[in-house]
Amino acid sequence: MLKAFGFCRICAASPPVAPTAVADNVSALVDSALDAAESGADICVFPELCVTGYTCGDLFYHASLLDAAEAGLASFLAATRARVTLFVVGLPLRLDGLLINGAAACCQGRVIGVVPKSCLPNTQEFYERRWFASGIGLAAQQIRVCGAYLPLGTGLLFESASDPACRVGIEVCEDLWSPQPPSQALAVGGATIICNLSASNERVGKADYRRMLVAAQSARCLAAYAYAGAGVGESTTDLVFGGHTLLAENGRVLAEGERFVRKGTRVLADVDLAFLLHERRQNAVFADCSAHTAPLRRLTFGDGTVVERAEHPCVTELIRVVDPHPFVPSDRVSRDERCAEVFAIQSSGLATRLLHAGIKAVVVGVSGGLDSALALLAAYEAFDRAGLDRSGVHAVTMPGFGTTALTLDNARRLCEGLGVALEQIDITQACRQHLADLGHDGESHDITFENAQARERTQVLMDRANMLHALVVGTGDLSELALGWCTFNGDQMSMYGVNGGVPKTLVRDVIAWVAQRRVNEVARAALHEILATPVSPELLPADANGEIAQKTEDVIGPYELHDFFLYHFVRCGASEAKIRFLAGIAFAGRYAPDEIARWLALFLRRFYTQQFKRSSLPDGPKVGSVGLSPRGDWRMPSDVPVSSL
Repeated sequence: MLKAFGFCRICAASPPVAPTAVADNVSALVDSALDAAESGADICVFPELCVTGYTCGDLFYHASLLDAAEAGLASFLAATRARVTLFVVGLPLRLDGLLINGAAACCQGRVIGVVPKSCLPNTQEFYERRWFASGIGLAAQQIRVCGAYLPLGTGLLFESASDPACRVGIEVCEDLWSPQPPSQALAVGGATIICNLSASNERVGKADYRRMLVAAQSARCLAAYAYAGAGVGESTTDLVFGGHTLLAENGRVLAEGERFVRKGTRVLADVDLAFLLHERRQNAVFADCSAHTAPLRRLTFGDGTVVERAEHPCVTELIRVVDPHPFVPSDRVSRDERCAEVFAIQSSGLATRLLHAGIKAVVVGVSGGLDSALALLAAYEAFDRAGLDRSGVHAVTMPGFGTTALTLDNARRLCEGLGVALEQIDITQACRQHLADLGHDGESHDITFENAQARERTQVLMDRANMLHALVVGTGDLSELALGWCTFNGDQMSMYGVNGGVPKTLVRDVIAWVAQRRVNEVARAALHEILATPVSPELLPADANGEIAQKTEDVIGPYELHDFFLYHFVRCGASEAKIRFLAGIAFAGRYAPDEIARWLALFLRRFYTQQFKRSSLPDGPKVGSVGLSPRGDWRMPSDVPVSSL
C-alpha cells in the first residue's frame, strides 16, 4: 500500500564501529542491516569508512587493513544476500595505485557500483588528502572489488527495478559541505534520494549546523536526504564522533537519531517520492537545470531472483508524522512567528496598494465573524504601515434575515475597541423589495433568498466606497475560495482581498495572535468572543432562541478536514485515495473513515465545480505555499468533469 502511494522507507544507521576492528565492525553492520531490512527499509545508509573505521590514520596504507576491508565487505554481502534493501557501505578501496574513500552500493549479495568521495577535507582536524585520492576527474570507470570489476564514478545513479521513482545518488561527508555538492547534479540528473556517508566530528554547535545543512540541501535538491555519521567508537585521540543520523525531505527533518549512543543508533522514515516528483514537475528552474546537466550512468538494483522479504506488520504502517493541521505549526513559538508573518504580509500588501493608488480610505464589511474581523485588523494595521490616518478605516455592518444579536454585538464591540467608526445599514427591507421585484415569495429559504443578501451587502460596500473615494477590502479566506463557499459577485468580489491566501484553520490563530499583542482590552475581549462564535454566513433566520441556525461546518464539513484536503491536493498533488489514507492517519480517533471519505468527496466536487469563482478573483497577497489566484498559483478549466476525477 505504501509504495502504491509513492512512499519509500529509508534508514540511516550508525552501528558501533572501532578503528581497524574490521570483523567486529562488519558484524555490527550486518546486525544493523538485517534489522533495517526487517523493518521494511528500501534504502539503508551507513557511515563513512564504516568497515574499517574512519580514524585509522596511516594504517590505511597497510595492505593488511585493505585486504581485511574487502574481505569484510564480502562477508557483509554474503550475510545480506537474501535482502532486497539497497545498503550503502563505506570502506577504503585500491584503484591503480591510488586509495579512494569509497561508498559501495550493495543489494542482494552483490555490489552494484562504487562512488568515490569527491571533496577531501585537509584543514584543521582533517588530513584526508594524506591517504585518499579525490573522485573528481578519475580516469578509471571501473574498480576491482572482491574479485569483480564494478562501475566506479561520482555520476552513478542507482534505480530500483520495482519502483522507478526510487533513484539513489551518493555523496560522502565533505561533499555536502563543498560550494558545489555532487548531490545537486545527482538530483537534477534524476536522484530522488541522496545518501551521505559521513564522519563529521562533534563540536559545540556543529550538530545544529549539520541539521540545517542536511535540511537545506534536501530542499535545494527537491529530494529526500539520508545522512549517517560515524559514532563514538571511533578513536578519540583528538576528536569525538557522535553518530548523528538524519533523514530529511524537501527542507523538513523527518527523523533524527540520538547522538553519543554507545550501542549505535538508527532512524527510519517513509519519504514521499510522489510528492517530490510533483514538486519537480512544477518547478521550471529544476527542469532548466536538468537540461544542462551531464547524464548520469544508471544502474539497477533489486532485480535479482531472491524472494523478497515477507510482509512485516510495520511495512504497512506509515513511519512518518502526518500533521492534521499542515497550515498551522504545532509549537507555540513557530505558530507565533507564522502568525506575525501572515499579518505583516496582509497589512503590507494593502498598505502598498493604498499608497500606489493614492487612496486614503477603505471600507470593510464587518459581520462579527472570523474573516471580517481579520480583514478589519489587517486594514487597521495597513494604515499604520502606510502612515495614513486611521480615521480612513470605515466599518459597515449590514444585518439581514439571519443576523443574530451575538454577531451584531461582536461587530460593535470590536469596532469600539479599535476606535473605528461603525456604520449600520440594515439590508432586510432592500432584500425584501428585491425578492418581490423578482416574483420571489420572500419565504422560501432557497439559494436566491441567501444570495440576494450577499449581493446586496457587496453592492452597499461598493457604493459606499465610491462615496468615500475608498477601496473595498475583501474578507473571504483561502478555504472558502477552495470550496467556492462564497456568492459569485457577492462576497466573492472586492477591490483587494487581504484574506484570500489565509486558510480558515490559520485565520483563528492569526486573530488570537493579534488579540494578544496589537489591541486593547475591549478589542481583545471582542476578538475572543468572535473566536468562540460558530462559523456562519447568517443568511438564514436564527432559531427560536435567537441563536445562529445556519452553521457552515454542519453543511460543508469541518474546516480542519478541508484545509488538510486542500494542502495535500494542491500543494502535494495527492490523489483522492492517498488523501483519504493520510487523513485516516492524521485524524484517527476523531473522524471515522466513512466520514472522511464523505467530506473529501464533497471537497473535490466543490473544488472542481467552483473554479469559475476563483477565475475572477480580485487582487490579494499570496501568504503561504498554497494559493489559488488564477494569475499566480492555480490555473484550471472551469468545466472539468467531476466524473473524471
